[in-house]
Amino acid sequence: MSSEPPAGELKPITPERLAQELVKLTAARRSGEFTPATYDQRFARMVRELSERRIDGDRTAVHAALLPLVEQNTISRLEFQRLVKQLGME
Repeated sequence: MSSEPPAGELKPITPERLAQELVKLTAARRSGEFTPATYDQRFARMVRELSERRIDGDRTAVHAALLPLVEQNTISRLEFQRLVKQLGME
Protein backbone atom coordinates (compact mmCIF):
# COMPACT_ATOMS: atom_id res chain seq x y z
CA MET A 1 0.00 0.00 0.00
CA SER A 2 1.35 3.42 -0.97
CA SER A 3 1.89 6.27 1.49
CA GLU A 4 0.69 8.71 -1.16
CA PRO A 5 -2.54 10.57 -0.37
CA PRO A 6 -5.71 9.54 -2.22
CA ALA A 7 -6.40 11.25 -5.55
CA GLY A 8 -7.47 14.85 -5.08
CA GLU A 9 -5.80 15.23 -1.69
CA LEU A 10 -2.58 17.17 -1.31
CA LYS A 11 0.42 15.60 0.36
CA PRO A 12 0.89 16.77 3.98
CA ILE A 13 3.65 19.29 4.74
CA THR A 14 6.60 18.16 6.86
CA PRO A 15 7.55 20.24 9.90
CA GLU A 16 10.90 20.90 8.23
CA ARG A 17 9.18 22.34 5.16
CA LEU A 18 7.00 24.47 7.42
CA ALA A 19 10.16 25.82 9.05
CA GLN A 20 11.73 26.59 5.63
CA GLU A 21 8.65 28.51 4.49
CA LEU A 22 8.49 30.51 7.71
CA VAL A 23 12.19 31.37 7.41
CA LYS A 24 11.66 32.65 3.85
CA LEU A 25 8.65 34.70 4.92
CA THR A 26 10.52 36.18 7.89
CA ALA A 27 13.58 37.02 5.79
CA ALA A 28 11.41 38.85 3.27
CA ARG A 29 9.78 40.86 6.06
CA ARG A 30 13.10 41.73 7.66
CA SER A 31 14.67 42.78 4.36
CA GLY A 32 11.79 45.14 3.63
CA GLU A 33 10.58 43.10 0.65
CA PHE A 34 7.16 42.87 2.31
CA THR A 35 5.20 45.64 3.95
CA PRO A 36 3.60 44.69 7.27
CA ALA A 37 0.25 44.27 5.50
CA THR A 38 1.74 42.05 2.79
CA TYR A 39 3.55 39.98 5.42
CA ASP A 40 0.29 39.48 7.34
CA GLN A 41 -1.50 38.41 4.14
CA ARG A 42 1.23 35.92 3.25
CA PHE A 43 1.33 34.59 6.81
CA ALA A 44 -2.45 34.08 6.79
CA ARG A 45 -2.26 32.35 3.41
CA MET A 46 0.47 30.03 4.71
CA VAL A 47 -1.66 29.08 7.72
CA ARG A 48 -4.72 28.51 5.50
CA GLU A 49 -2.73 26.28 3.14
CA LEU A 50 -1.31 24.33 6.08
CA SER A 51 -4.81 23.77 7.37
CA GLU A 52 -5.90 22.48 3.97
CA ARG A 53 -2.89 20.21 3.46
CA ARG A 54 -2.24 19.20 7.07
CA ILE A 55 1.12 18.86 8.72
CA ASP A 56 2.89 15.51 8.65
CA GLY A 57 3.78 15.62 12.33
CA ASP A 58 2.44 16.40 15.74
CA ARG A 59 2.94 19.35 18.07
CA THR A 60 6.27 17.97 19.30
CA ALA A 61 7.66 17.65 15.76
CA VAL A 62 6.55 21.18 14.82
CA HIS A 63 8.07 22.63 17.97
CA ALA A 64 11.29 20.66 17.36
CA ALA A 65 11.56 22.14 13.86
CA LEU A 66 10.80 25.72 14.91
CA LEU A 67 12.35 26.24 18.35
CA PRO A 68 15.97 26.08 17.11
CA LEU A 69 15.08 28.88 14.68
CA VAL A 70 13.78 30.98 17.57
CA GLU A 71 16.97 30.30 19.56
CA GLN A 72 19.09 31.36 16.56
CA ASN A 73 16.87 34.46 16.09
CA THR A 74 16.06 33.30 12.57
CA ILE A 75 12.39 33.73 13.43
CA SER A 76 11.02 35.72 16.35
CA ARG A 77 9.36 34.19 19.37
CA LEU A 78 6.26 36.20 18.43
CA GLU A 79 6.16 34.57 14.95
CA PHE A 80 6.59 31.14 16.53
CA GLN A 81 3.79 31.77 19.04
CA ARG A 82 1.48 33.22 16.40
CA LEU A 83 1.98 30.26 14.07
CA VAL A 84 1.50 27.51 16.64
CA LYS A 85 -1.55 29.30 18.07
CA GLN A 86 -3.19 29.67 14.66
CA LEU A 87 -2.46 26.01 13.93
CA GLY A 88 -3.93 24.98 17.27
CA MET A 89 -0.62 23.53 18.47
CA GLU A 90 0.01 25.66 21.56
